[in-house]
Amino acid sequence: MAKATPMASAPVAAAASVPQPGSADPKSFITTGPLVAEQQADIAAERDGRIANIYVQIGDRVTKGQLLAMLDDRILRSVCEAQKARIGAAEAEARSWASEQKTAEADLRRADQMRADKIISEENWEHAKYRVEETIDEVARYRQQQLAAEADLQTATAQLEQSRIVAPFDGVVGRSSARLAQEVKTGDVLFWITAEAPLHVLFTVPETQMAGFTVGRELELTTADYSGLHQRARILRVSPVIDPASGSVQVVGEVMRPSHLLKPGMTMQVRLAP
Repeated sequence: MAKATPMASAPVAAAASVPQPGSADPKSFITTGPLVAEQQADIAAERDGRIANIYVQIGDRVTKGQLLAMLDDRILRSVCEAQKARIGAAEAEARSWASEQKTAEADLRRADQMRADKIISEENWEHAKYRVEETIDEVARYRQQQLAAEADLQTATAQLEQSRIVAPFDGVVGRSSARLAQEVKTGDVLFWITAEAPLHVLFTVPETQMAGFTVGRELELTTADYSGLHQRARILRVSPVIDPASGSVQVVGEVMRPSHLLKPGMTMQVRLAP
């Protein structure tokens, strides 16, 4: 699964414009700002590889976990199968030697008694003891091989999962740089996904107008793209800090029941609702 890299920062709101310079009436104040989605992410490759399949294009709507593209995973699948075979073989050998160990331990117990009764030679008793030690070592060796193969399988399985490039949340494909047979490196951005809702509008207001823009106040949004569209929003947050360079504060509005015509990145005209 590909890594979702959050956007570094939200777009900067467009500079405020006052149609009537010097007007102190907040309702006559108009500014502009971009629409931004709450969730936006670059989808990057998590391993080196070659793109084998692409399942979405720009503008496609996707759901969380949906497959966007696939890296060539044939070698990794072969590695996984080989590790599974190693695990199976090591398990079988460990079981076989464990059985041998039980037999050797039983033989040693008999040899101990016969040694105590002076029925067998010291050499034969040493042989029985060595046989037990040998089987214990062999069981441990194959258990270690099994553990090593399991660790290698986990690594290969993780890399196999990284071959799947998936959507981290519901949204729409805003950009794509993926091409079939393209060789990619870890961290290469292949898609940009943006959620369609909730939508926020970011804008700034000068210090002289900030008294009218309080949390909860309704806004009216319009856009030159759709002259008949009048969209309502509500002020969600107001920065507590005035930017000394511009003498303005940043405001975040949440679009209420957004029209399907609205898209993240659109520039909206913003005014207080009548």
